[in-house]
Amino acid sequence: MMNRNTNRRTAFTLVELVIVVLILGILAAVAAPRMFDTAGEARSNATRHSLMVIRDAIQLYRAQNNALPGDGGTEADLKSDLAEMLSGPFPEAAVGNTGDSVRIQTSGAALTASGTESWAYDNSTGDFIVNHATGADW
Repeated sequence: MMNRNTNRRTAFTLVELVIVVLILGILAAVAAPRMFDTAGEARSNATRHSLMVIRDAIQLYRAQNNALPGDGGTEADLKSDLAEMLSGPFPEAAVGNTGDSVRIQTSGAALTASGTESWAYDNSTGDFIVNHATGADW
């Protein structure tokens, strides 16, 4: 009498294992960039923080001096006015046009991202934005 269980499979075939590995590889390739873009998020968060610090310094200057900083219309004038309100150097933007350069606008019109400077400031309204299309709305 012959045992009926002799033809029963007890392991995976090589083809089945290869298919599982391929599926896992595809899932990893799709999901990994979204899960591990921590450097990009860190730059965005650092720029948001710097933006808040500068806006707070502008409001503090306005409260203490009853005027907006940078009334001379130059970047150097703005930075010298805010130096007392900031603890340390003028903050840098970490996204877009990186650095600490500021485009000064005096028209009172809505600020838009343009030029090569890191920040944009309107000294007639006190508006201050990141001079980059993705961060101008922060």
